[in-house]
Amino acid sequence: MSWLQPKLHLRVAQKQILTPGLVQMVSVLALNRLELREMINQEMVENPMLEELSDDPVTSEDYSTEAFLKAETEKVPATEPPSPFEDFDVASFFNQYLNSGGGNPERGEQETIERPSFDKFLSSAQGLAEHLTWQLSVTVCNDQVREIADAIIGNLDENGYLTASLEEISQNGKYSMEDVEEALAVVQEFDPLGVASRNLRECLLTQLRTLDGQNTLPQQIVSECLPKRPLAASEAEEMSAETPLARLLQANQLKEIARALNRPVELVKRAVDVIKKLDPRPGLRYNKTQPRLVEPDVYFRKVDDQWQVFMNDDDVPQLRLSPVYRRLLARDAADREVRNYVKERFTAALQLMKSIEQRKHTILRVCQIIIQRQADYLDHGADQLKPMMIKEVAEEVGVHPSTVSRAVSSKYAHTPQGVIELRSFFSESVNGPEGNNMSLQTLKRLVKKMIEEEDTAHPLTDDLIAKKLDDAGIHVTRRTVAKYREDLRIPSTHQRRVKV
Repeated sequence: MSWLQPKLHLRVAQKQILTPGLVQMVSVLALNRLELREMINQEMVENPMLEELSDDPVTSEDYSTEAFLKAETEKVPATEPPSPFEDFDVASFFNQYLNSGGGNPERGEQETIERPSFDKFLSSAQGLAEHLTWQLSVTVCNDQVREIADAIIGNLDENGYLTASLEEISQNGKYSMEDVEEALAVVQEFDPLGVASRNLRECLLTQLRTLDGQNTLPQQIVSECLPKRPLAASEAEEMSAETPLARLLQANQLKEIARALNRPVELVKRAVDVIKKLDPRPGLRYNKTQPRLVEPDVYFRKVDDQWQVFMNDDDVPQLRLSPVYRRLLARDAADREVRNYVKERFTAALQLMKSIEQRKHTILRVCQIIIQRQADYLDHGADQLKPMMIKEVAEEVGVHPSTVSRAVSSKYAHTPQGVIELRSFFSESVNGPEGNNMSLQTLKRLVKKMIEEEDTAHPLTDDLIAKKLDDAGIHVTRRTVAKYREDLRIPSTHQRRVKV
């Protein structure tokens, strides 16, 4: 059993390890302008070695980010101008700072009051659940029904559909089915119309009965074309094609629908127009995604007929190393614990300043390559977008493709064509004699333009679009055209055809 005895073995292997400094540099590079500003403000709070560069040339000249990094790189000590803090007992003050309460931790904790953020005083958009709960609070009903209605509101998805069955609600709360159905009827009378529906059919019928109860033809079409089964959230956008009438409705075959229902075509057309105006996802009216604030990280401007890139550093704090705490490192009399803490904070501050400068250099270099390759796009618009891959730019800059990907991720440029995400400048090329210099995005716009100009009575098929592109020297298959069309959310040929 000697083979079970523990033994020591030496093995030599090479592995790539990311240092903390490199990890921070990668993380800082991925930040956009707003995130960078927030991160710098947070670091200035946590690291006393960091200060915002002031406008006073006397105090900021030798401690700015650029000056100090240059001095560190060249191993030249930064000069220190006369300071009014020369006679200030920084070590004693720093000990009090560490104690967080003037040497009395209990007092410091008592005096530290967490004040509410200013954002708490700003009004926020009301969501669907809050909107329905408010309506429930002013509705006359018994306590049991009110409790069930509150449970129903809690089981609605973002589209306003009920995700739990009535049986589940009844079993979980030990309610009777009569009370559950009564509570559901109460919620379905709330605004927006169609909320708490179990499927698309019920949602549209609720809206039709409330808006125009006398017009029964739209209700008949919805009842016979849409299934009664519950639909997934993704299906709420489209009519389900489980019945023959549903397939006719998807294909916009109005004559066939009129023949099947024994109704005039004109009336069927009006009824379908009414159905199209209904809201298949009523909950989104109150569950709208809040618009994301975008600020350009760079500016693309033409100077002397040449495109140039400028960093947008407005409102981004410019850092310097605190001369007060730096002086502690040169004092032999300072407390050892204080010196070790200051040295640690000094190293962290210096690394952060280097990471920020490296981020700026990388973004500027990548943007310079972008404006060189996409000058026609900046001058004439989106149709002049040239194919450009991240790998190609990475080779020209001399970095890994992942570095370029982080440099352009979630960052925007202010251009004559508007504020554009840097990643949108990158696009694959298209096959064919004319396609080598055409980007994929340009080709998609060309397909969209063809479909917009087609005869709706005889819409273009994917095969015909592919043939037209092939005649123009752009070789794409029918499946590729279909994929582009789906990416553009354009219906199929049958769905676009209009028969009157």
